Amino acid sequence: MSNNELLDALNILVKEKNISKDTLLEAIETSLVTACKNHFGTSENVKVFINQETGTFHCYQVKEVVEEVMDPVCEISLSDAHNIDGAYNLGDMVNVEVKSKEFGRISTQIAKNVILQKIREEERKAVFDEYYSKEKEVVTGVVQRYLGRNVSINLGKADAILTENEQIKGEVFNPTERIKVYILEVKTTNRGPKILVSRTHPELVKRLFESEVTEVKDGIVEIKAIAREAGSRTKIAVYSNNPDVDPVGACVGMNGARVNAIVEELRGEKIDIVTWNENPAILIQNALSPAKVISVIADDEEKTAKVVVPDYQLSLAIGKEGQNARLAARLTGFKIDIKSETQARESGDLLDYEHEYEEENEVNDDFLNEKVETSEDFNEVDSFDEGFYDEFEE
Repeated sequence: MSNNELLDALNILVKEKNISKDTLLEAIETSLVTACKNHFGTSENVKVFINQETGTFHCYQVKEVVEEVMDPVCEISLSDAHNIDGAYNLGDMVNVEVKSKEFGRISTQIAKNVILQKIREEERKAVFDEYYSKEKEVVTGVVQRYLGRNVSINLGKADAILTENEQIKGEVFNPTERIKVYILEVKTTNRGPKILVSRTHPELVKRLFESEVTEVKDGIVEIKAIAREAGSRTKIAVYSNNPDVDPVGACVGMNGARVNAIVEELRGEKIDIVTWNENPAILIQNALSPAKVISVIADDEEKTAKVVVPDYQLSLAIGKEGQNARLAARLTGFKIDIKSETQARESGDLLDYEHEYEEENEVNDDFLNEKVETSEDFNEVDSFDEGFYDEFEE
């Protein structure tokens, strides 16, 4: 192979395998040293010089000039040294070039294997680095085949494993189908990187919203919390850093276009989007959506909350098999006790509110009576009221 051919081959490998040129040249140097060691029995006196610009390389054995050669691998006679350069004297060190054609077939094959092994190692390292940088991100993969109950997903330069535990229950994949997966972990092994992916992780939903909703990607809208039961329902709490931007509206999109795209990717999984609030009582009320709430008493220290809902909203607040209440609890971090209005009245949880409400009404009535009695121009007030009602009737 000519120097130009070698240089072209190196450049192709750099592009295709994503391996640095320096690494490939280092592999060639190592292979030449290995070949010398295999051919001559030692490589301690071997030097390799490679020109990165031209691709030329030279391999030398460093030999000492002696009167009588006892070890031809490390020594050279004065006459032979003069054939290289007449200025050499006894005791000098001479660089004697080693031609690759001097190597035997076995040595040449070993040198070739060293280069190929280095290329494979660097290729694996490059793939590992690429996907390690994508850890905790969402990528698109192509379903290849089932490996028992696991699924092999091709991500482009590497294959990933979607284990049974990370699959949505009831979800079935077909070969060549394109799906989005969340990269859980990237490990290095002797056979290359091992990539574990998930379809059930809550962060998958968050990353999908980041890709679909510009405001979330730009940080205008924040996803503060996520609670998910994969394949069934997800609740997310969102907050806007811009008062002019409605966080829920931004995530839903025009006619639900944005959230529907995510629901479609998750194959029909329902998504509830609620507004985040620093007040735990308001947050819990929002989290129980779509159920209506009469009252919430939240204990921030104990992380417990008592919620009262209308009788006809109790089953909606709790949800099928307790799902709505369970997701709301996980979303807010509070243990939520939900009662219907009737149950709350029977247990006395609403009496305080009614009593306070009655006292407040009495105070307001006294205040209004006092204002009317002390008015300096009662007739003027009367005429105002009559005019107001006349306008209202008209």
